[in-house]
Amino acid sequence: MFAPLQNDTFLRACLRQATDHTPVWLMRQAGRYLPEYKATRAQAGSFMGLATNTDYATEVTLQPLERYPLDAAILFSDILTVPDAMGLGLSFQLGEGPKFATPVRDEAAVAKLAVPDMDKLRYVFDAVTSIRKALNGRVPLIGFSGSPWTLACYMVEGGGSDDYRLVKTMLYQRPDLMHKMLAVNADAVALYLNTQIEAGAQAVMIFDSWGGVLADAAFHTFSLAYTARVLAQLKREHNGVKIPRLVFTKGGGQWLESMKQLDCEVLGLDWTVNLAKARALVGENGPNAKALQGNLDPNILFANPAQIEAEVAAVLESFGTPHMDTTQTGPTQIFNLGHGISQFTPPDSVDALVRAVHTHSRRLRAAR
Repeated sequence: MFAPLQNDTFLRACLRQATDHTPVWLMRQAGRYLPEYKATRAQAGSFMGLATNTDYATEVTLQPLERYPLDAAILFSDILTVPDAMGLGLSFQLGEGPKFATPVRDEAAVAKLAVPDMDKLRYVFDAVTSIRKALNGRVPLIGFSGSPWTLACYMVEGGGSDDYRLVKTMLYQRPDLMHKMLAVNADAVALYLNTQIEAGAQAVMIFDSWGGVLADAAFHTFSLAYTARVLAQLKREHNGVKIPRLVFTKGGGQWLESMKQLDCEVLGLDWTVNLAKARALVGENGPNAKALQGNLDPNILFANPAQIEAEVAAVLESFGTPHMDTTQTGPTQIFNLGHGISQFTPPDSVDALVRAVHTHSRRLRAAR
C-alpha cells in the first residue's frame, strides 16, 4: 500500500541504531512561519478547516519537506482533537490559542467523559494515510497526541492558561475527579495513536506540554503515571515493523531518571537540559536506555546563519561522540528544537539549521 522507505535515519536513531548523520526534524515544522502555510490556511478559512480537510492537511505537512532536507514528517493536526471528539467544542480564532466551548469543571461534566468513537476522528486517520502516500517513502511519518495531563489542562481551563489555577484546584481539591478524567484521556489517547499507526504512522509522539507546571509529587501521580498508561497500550510494531514511541515533557528535565522507566524508545528534551548529563543518565547502554531528542532553543533561529551553525554544533557536541557501531545499539540523538518553532521564525534560518545539523554531524563521524 505504501512505497518503501528511502530515508530511515530517523527511525534507526529512535531505535538507538548507528546512522551516518544525526537526523533532524522540528516540532511545529509545518506552520505559520512558512508563507505557503499561511496561503493554504487562508484558502481553508480556519485552522480546523485546514486540519479536517485531507488535501489541505497533506499539503501543509509536506510544505517544509519541499523546502528543507528534513529526516521526518509530522502529521499536521492539533493535540486537542481527542477532547474535541469528546464533544467539548474546539475552536481557534486567528492569532489566538485554542478554546473549548464546554470546559470540564465539575463532577457532572467529568461523569460524561468517555473514550470517543474513533469515527469522529476519521479526518485525522484519512490525513495520515494520504500524507504517507504523498511522501512516497521519502521520510517516515510521525503521528502524535497530547498527553492525558496536557489534555486535562485545556479541558478544565477551557483553553491556555498562565497559572493553571482551575485545573490545579481540581487536582488538589477533587483528585478523584482528576483521576477519572486522566484515565479516560489515557485510554482515548492510546486508541487514537494506535489508530494512527494502523492508518500509516511510522512513529508516534506524546506531547506532555504542561507536565513541567506540576509539583514534583503531582507530576509522578497525575502526569507520568498516565503517560505510562498510554504507552502500555500502544502497538510496539505494525505489519512486522517496529513503531518507535516518543515522549516529550516540556520542563521535565528534573524527572529524567523517573522517565527512564517509561516503556518508550525516545525521550524529548527541552533547552534547559544538559545533553551530556541526560545521555549519561538515560542514553547509555543498559536496561531502559533511551534515544534522546532535542534540544536547541527555538529563539536561536532569530540569530544570523553563522550563529545558528555555531549553536547547532554546540548542541551536537554536547551530546558527545556519535554511536557508529552497526553491530549493536548505542546512544543516539535526534536533533530537534527544545519546543515548537516560533511563528515569527525566518524560513531561511530553518534552512541554515537543517544543513548545519547534517554537515556537522557527518563531520563528527568522519573525525572518529
